[in-house]
Amino acid sequence: MARPPGQLIADLTQLGGAGAVVVELSAGEPVPQAGSGAVLIGLHRSGGLPATDLDPFDILLSADPGAPRPWVGIAPNRLEATLGALLAAIAAQPVAAAVAAQVLRASLALTFDQALAIESGAYSMLLASDGFKAWRAGRPVRSRLDAGEPRVLIEPDRAMLRLRLNRPEVRNAFDAAMRDALCDALRFAAEHPDQPAVELSGVGPAFSAGGDLDEFGSAGDVGEAHLIRTLRSPAGLLHRLRDRATARLHGACVGAGIEVPAAAGRVTAAAGAFFRLPEVSMGLIPGAGGTASIPRRIGRRRAAYMAISGADIDVNTALAWELIDAVKT
Repeated sequence: MARPPGQLIADLTQLGGAGAVVVELSAGEPVPQAGSGAVLIGLHRSGGLPATDLDPFDILLSADPGAPRPWVGIAPNRLEATLGALLAAIAAQPVAAAVAAQVLRASLALTFDQALAIESGAYSMLLASDGFKAWRAGRPVRSRLDAGEPRVLIEPDRAMLRLRLNRPEVRNAFDAAMRDALCDALRFAAEHPDQPAVELSGVGPAFSAGGDLDEFGSAGDVGEAHLIRTLRSPAGLLHRLRDRATARLHGACVGAGIEVPAAAGRVTAAAGAFFRLPEVSMGLIPGAGGTASIPRRIGRRRAAYMAISGADIDVNTALAWELIDAVKT
């Protein structure tokens, strides 16, 4: 008789294949041998930062708000709530959290393109998971009229090529058409004989609210979808252009709205911008290049915190972490 899904997850957690392990580093406890899927969290409550080997940890939380990388510094009065929210996010989507941790552990040891391929394969696998299916079943797909406007505006300006996401009516949600249009624009920039500087921005109240949720899970063949993602990756193309690419962000920068621009050589944001990776809460992992682009800016442990917690990162924290390079008024 097949075990119910809840029992299977409990068994995986017992074996270290899912769930979370919290280590009180300030108490000098030894680092456990966590399973390959358990999210290993180091917790520092008081005193100097521990000198123990931090390499095994996926996420490091400290009650010192100014704790340096790789720590996530939290105000002491918020530490318990932050840890509780993180553990709740892992418990709600244990498979996606485990896969996110595994992918992020590998990312920085790979080339950017290799990291994109690993991310896409894991993302495609999760599209068939119970966690994603439950999320999709709870959110009926909406039918919307297409405004018929170009998804990406290309505006030559002297020695610069300005690319602007152009779906303001849905806060520049990334759908397949926008992905393809942005890829075409970035290829045009890469092949331009004058090698112009490239500026990426968004029209309307937000740079991008992330992937178009109505398209999530719509691929008929997840294997083919994986191959398409590896061939048509705006983050991969922007990474190749990074020495002459600047992303100018504002408002909501969610999911693809930070995963893609993080691949640019320079990223600025307007005051009030915020950044979030919500995909684990949907039973997925970042799938627009974020597991490649974001850890290369802020390190894999802060990237894992962003991805697994789904917490908002404000513009000042993003600047301190070097997720962005400057705040522009």
